[in-house]
Amino acid sequence: MKQQITPQPGIMDIALYQGGASHVAGHDNVLKLSSNENPFGPSEAAIRAYERMGREMHRYPSGDHSALRGAIAKVYGLDPERIICGAGSDEIIAFLCQAYAGPDTEVIHTEHGFAMYRISALAAGATPVEVKEHERVTDVDAILAACTDKTRLVFLANPNNPTGTMIGSADIARLAEALPPQALLVLDGAYAEYVEGYDGGAALVDARQNVVMTRTFSKIYGLGGLRVGWGYGPAHVIDVLNRVRGPFNVSTAALAAAEAAVRDVAYIDHCRAENARWRTWMADALAEMGVPSDVSLANFILARFASREEAEACDLYLQSQGLLVRRVAGYNLPACLRITVGDESGCRRIVHAVRQFKGG
Repeated sequence: MKQQITPQPGIMDIALYQGGASHVAGHDNVLKLSSNENPFGPSEAAIRAYERMGREMHRYPSGDHSALRGAIAKVYGLDPERIICGAGSDEIIAFLCQAYAGPDTEVIHTEHGFAMYRISALAAGATPVEVKEHERVTDVDAILAACTDKTRLVFLANPNNPTGTMIGSADIARLAEALPPQALLVLDGAYAEYVEGYDGGAALVDARQNVVMTRTFSKIYGLGGLRVGWGYGPAHVIDVLNRVRGPFNVSTAALAAAEAAVRDVAYIDHCRAENARWRTWMADALAEMGVPSDVSLANFILARFASREEAEACDLYLQSQGLLVRRVAGYNLPACLRITVGDESGCRRIVHAVRQFKGG
């Protein structure tokens, strides 16, 4: 009998996600600036908390994440009952698609938006709808024009990855106000902590019933290897998401490290300041060589080259020097390279190598 085992519709349309490379053949001392990781790593408080949990690995973690939710709520001034934790913000994104999208529905994302929006939509059987940006910046009017009676979710990263650009609170509020009544606006704040004074959309979540915010511990908190994220939304949304969340989806060690990390506000302030300092320096230095970038509000810059060929040639040269950055042709930006902001040494190495590539 002919085999008829097939996956759900949409699954085979998913291209496998490609993370930033970590190794270069022939180089032992590789500088990885391809995954937007914090070059300073996690805080010492988070490391100590993680180590303390080493003897508790036989215990199941907290099923309600109450300690971490309480710490997040205290630091950010939020309602802990409307916080949900996940294995990275990716899992919260997947929960949203699982719970609210599905066959014969649509999920909107922008043309340079995070790849997991499309992947999670397809995994849920929904149709992803890609909307044009305006010169690498989210276009609210284009999003609204793409909305239909099938729209269930609109994903918006602010600041965006891989562009580093963002739109203001007034535009976000206008988008939320004008969405069709059956649609949720999801504000992905993976890089929100890098923007001084920005709440990631929390105030808008409190003011409305159709806005959800997602956040992560993988970027400024330096816990990418532990996979911890969280979401904040209206009570009716969080109730739904908790119904599809696995009871022990975040490990004991990850919960403890994340709780310590979020309480270490001074360390995050330090990381934010260092990132802003070297982001500006690197962007200015590359621009002087004829490699411009948009003003970035995140922990990376999107370096623009004259052509795809030049961008790829520069990437190959950087690899030959043991330097890893990220090609972003898969984000419809073939003539660009995304470069994570490293520490002083890392930024200087990148600038020196690009200067050599350009013949300077």
